[in-house]
Amino acid sequence: MMTPPAADDDLVSAGQWLESNATIVEQWLKRHASAEFRRRVQEAAADARRVSVAPDLFQRWLVHPPAVRPRRDLEAMEEDELFMELIRDVANELDIDVLCHKILRNVSLLTRADRGSLFLARGAGDGRYLVAKLFDVRHDTSLEEAVKMAKAEEIRIPFGVGIAGTVAKNKILINITDAYNDPRFSSDIDLKTGYKTNSILCMPICNYEGEVIGVAQIINKTNDSQEFTPHDVEVFRRYLTFCGIGIQNAQLFEVSVLEYKRNQILLNLARSIFEEQNNLECLVTKIMREAQDLLKCERCAVYLMDLDCGEANHLERILERPGRIIRRHAPLNRVESGSVTAEDMRVSGLKTPCSFTTIFELRDGGSNTLVSRPSSFDLQCSTLAQIASFAASTGQILNIGDVKTWLSEQHSEGDAESARTILCMPILNGQRNLIGVAQLINKENGAPFTDCDVSLFEAFAIFCGLGIHNTQMYENACKLMAKQKVALECLSYHATASNDATEKLIKEDIPSAETYNLYSFTFIDFELSDDDTCKATIRMFLECNLVQQFHIPYEVLCRWILSVKKNYRPVKYHNWRHALNVAQTMFAMFKTGKMERFMSDLEMLGLLVACLCHDLDHRGTNNAFQTKTESPLAILYSTSTMEHHHFDQCVMILNTDSNNIFQVGGFSFRFQERNFRSVSYRFRCDNLDLFQALSTEDYRRVMKLVETAILSTDLAMYFKKRNKFLELIENGEFDWQSDDKKDLLSGMMMTACDVSAIAKPWEVQHRVAKLVADEFFDQGDMEKMQLKEQPIAMMDRERKDELPQMQVGFIDVICLPLYRVLSETFPWVKPLYQGTLENRKHWQDLAEKVEMGLTWIDHDTIDKPVEAFADTEETKDIELTVQTLHTAPACQQLPPLGHKLKQKKKMLICYIKDGFFYKQKREEEQNGDA
Repeated sequence: MMTPPAADDDLVSAGQWLESNATIVEQWLKRHASAEFRRRVQEAAADARRVSVAPDLFQRWLVHPPAVRPRRDLEAMEEDELFMELIRDVANELDIDVLCHKILRNVSLLTRADRGSLFLARGAGDGRYLVAKLFDVRHDTSLEEAVKMAKAEEIRIPFGVGIAGTVAKNKILINITDAYNDPRFSSDIDLKTGYKTNSILCMPICNYEGEVIGVAQIINKTNDSQEFTPHDVEVFRRYLTFCGIGIQNAQLFEVSVLEYKRNQILLNLARSIFEEQNNLECLVTKIMREAQDLLKCERCAVYLMDLDCGEANHLERILERPGRIIRRHAPLNRVESGSVTAEDMRVSGLKTPCSFTTIFELRDGGSNTLVSRPSSFDLQCSTLAQIASFAASTGQILNIGDVKTWLSEQHSEGDAESARTILCMPILNGQRNLIGVAQLINKENGAPFTDCDVSLFEAFAIFCGLGIHNTQMYENACKLMAKQKVALECLSYHATASNDATEKLIKEDIPSAETYNLYSFTFIDFELSDDDTCKATIRMFLECNLVQQFHIPYEVLCRWILSVKKNYRPVKYHNWRHALNVAQTMFAMFKTGKMERFMSDLEMLGLLVACLCHDLDHRGTNNAFQTKTESPLAILYSTSTMEHHHFDQCVMILNTDSNNIFQVGGFSFRFQERNFRSVSYRFRCDNLDLFQALSTEDYRRVMKLVETAILSTDLAMYFKKRNKFLELIENGEFDWQSDDKKDLLSGMMMTACDVSAIAKPWEVQHRVAKLVADEFFDQGDMEKMQLKEQPIAMMDRERKDELPQMQVGFIDVICLPLYRVLSETFPWVKPLYQGTLENRKHWQDLAEKVEMGLTWIDHDTIDKPVEAFADTEETKDIELTVQTLHTAPACQQLPPLGHKLKQKKKMLICYIKDGFFYKQKREEEQNGDA
């Protein structure tokens, strides 16, 4: 046994002692070594192994100590033997970092060089360049130090520049004895490190095809020689020939490892698609995080388009002809930012603007996910959205290497101010239909996105498209199941109008608009029979000239009106008569309010249809109730639940045989008026003509208008649009012809008509308010019974006395602001504002009486006045406070005692009749002693 080495012995002696006493070392490690020491030994072994597939010299020394000799033994070898040993050292190494480190150390050993650097070739064509893999590595530089030094500062040398660049470009060897006298030499590194470079030997590294894959450079001899000898050059050349093969193998292995990782990520992504197919937001977020992690970018976003183009497409899909050819998206093309300009993007956006309905953004390293549903205005103001829109409209993969330069001074950077590089890619579904755009922003290393990144992102986009398509199909399946339940429920209750009822209405005379008072904002339907309500509806269509203008068959119009009427449930307020009142107010706004000046005939037709259908199949309960009870409607529509259902019912009726007043293929009636000068007239059929009622474009427009108008009756939508409408008015907007502004105006008109009962004469408003309250109270009762919840105040029957004050609040928050701005902009609709103001006074008066202890309504009818001195038992249900005024002024002289006086007693009598308050002052004279 050898004596343990002293502290001043070198590492070789220590290694020899450890090899000779391996058993003792093993026993000591197991029994006596500290945990910290064992941990350090394990880490050192792990660092040495790295990710090599085959064991390197250090690993073989751990497993088979005699296989490799210590460095002192290597130096003692003959040159040929040493050469072969060093070749074996790198032959099986597949870790590119470890391989390059070994090459430089071994080359320094063979040529007695002081230090060396190794550059690897990157890029293609004229853009090829060298990147320093390891730089200034000495024979005693550890791998960790070398890698850390290389990563601290990236050194990039174009082909043909400097000594290494010249070697790479010309495939020549350069041997320089005096570096500072060579113009190709740069002394920047020497100035930074304080080291002086004297001699340089630089040679290309080629693969088996003779292509340059790198450059090796060694500097300064260590054996007092001032230059590298021809023998050094020959050894250097022979060794690098083998090293070229090793580097190529390592690079291929690195690519295969990267591909393996990518495949694993894509497999995980595929697994995620099936795990998250019930939630689109979770799915897209997971895909973005995977893409962000693999491609090392700062931000990621997915822009989704509206595939259904709104609910108006329901009828179009139903009427879709079989065998229709579906356009498939062409294969994607890659476009670099140099081949297109920001001006191309702007022009493309003007020609074919893309409408993204949902944007998913991943920020802050993947920890923050933002989901937004932008408006068309938001998309126009977003530079990132415009870039995504350009990729969508052109179907091209857009790789922008320098965003600021690409946008140029003519285009505002906007929300792209922090973007340096952008990669945009269209997303296609399984049918190769465009459904969105994926966007990556800023590589973490500051470099542009490479071709490798584009290929990988393309794979991600494919998975993203398949995942979104899967999820949408799953959601559609759930919606179809819910729709089926709703449809079965509707079909069991509703049906189209009968032929007998239609024939009867066709034969009826239609009274004039003046007979029904249709032009007035004070229209009342209480005295109209059900038949008269249908006739009044027909009269509005005739007065607007819609029947003649759009060639609507009279029979179809009559059947459609009767079907709409039949599809309203007999609830207390949201019934057919409410729809009639809303449509009449819209008619009055067109004619008396002169709003027809701002609307085309097609828009007037769509708005009247929307008014009549805006509450179809209303169940007497609101959206919140549907959500709380998890009804099929709530599953089918997550927002504006009832409004979407009303529009669906409208589409269903239009799709029923002989009910489509918009588009009836085949034959039409030519109408001829009769008794034009009399109070009433009707139409008869003279002959038949083949015609198309509406063009395809007009049909799309009117269906979209009906959808938007019906959805606008949701007060939640009203509050979203109101501020923008008020802003336009305040800015002095008078041009309402653009589509966005017309939609906004139509939405405000729909709300104004929907709540117009608040502007009716007080007697009508009071009676309607009780109908609304009764319907609300019925819902409150159901919430108590079914949900075991306490309803809100306006639906709580026990708090009905608070209704006057709630009506005042409703007027102040919703009605007056809307009617005020409408009357200021369109003066002819001022009666709505004035009527609302008048009714507010009445409701305020009732609210004050409630505060005094009066009950605003307890019975449907109370004819007998209730006086102050009535028996308490008879008036206990109605609490009235009566003030008597019979006190004399304090300064008045009192008559003598016993003097007979005539005393006047003033009394305020309050009574209720038909649900209305009445008050009457009464004076009585009474004789009495002074």
